[in-house]
Amino acid sequence: MPTFERLPRFERDWAALDPASQAHFREVVARFADELRAGLSRPMLPVAAIAGAPGVLEMAFAARARATISVAMTPGHGPHIIWRRIGVDAVRGATRA
Repeated sequence: MPTFERLPRFERDWAALDPASQAHFREVVARFADELRAGLSRPMLPVAAIAGAPGVLEMAFAARARATISVAMTPGHGPHIIWRRIGVDAVRGATRA
């Protein structure tokens, strides 16, 4: 079962999102969690490494909206997702690898 935590910066970014973006993100994250639970080795959602930021991934959840995450494997629990940043356009500070 995947576990997660949100960094303080993510919480601030989240508060700045409009309610429609928050609702859409929740839907996308539910699908992402389902994929992780199903053990898909290659999730269907667009997730890519960020160049220059080792261990940080970018997940597109709308045309101009992104969230950044780190993933660690925890023994007996599977993936542990650390939500780092979220936003529209501005969160994309680095180039994809």
